[in-house]
Amino acid sequence: MLAPHLAPAKIYADETGAVTVDWVALTAAIVAMGMIVGGIIWGPSNNASEKVRDFISTQEVKTTF
Repeated sequence: MLAPHLAPAKIYADETGAVTVDWVALTAAIVAMGMIVGGIIWGPSNNASEKVRDFISTQEVKTTF
């Protein structure tokens, strides 16, 4: 037999730590969304930086006024 403090009804009704679980779930969702958005942005930003690099590398530096 279970000890009185471990009765299933008490365990299921206990809300201690529920806020912590909520924050962990919300934080995990935010991190996951950030990773998804980062993955979507990574490709186009890399392409844009390559275009800037190519443009800058074709420019001449004038040493006189």
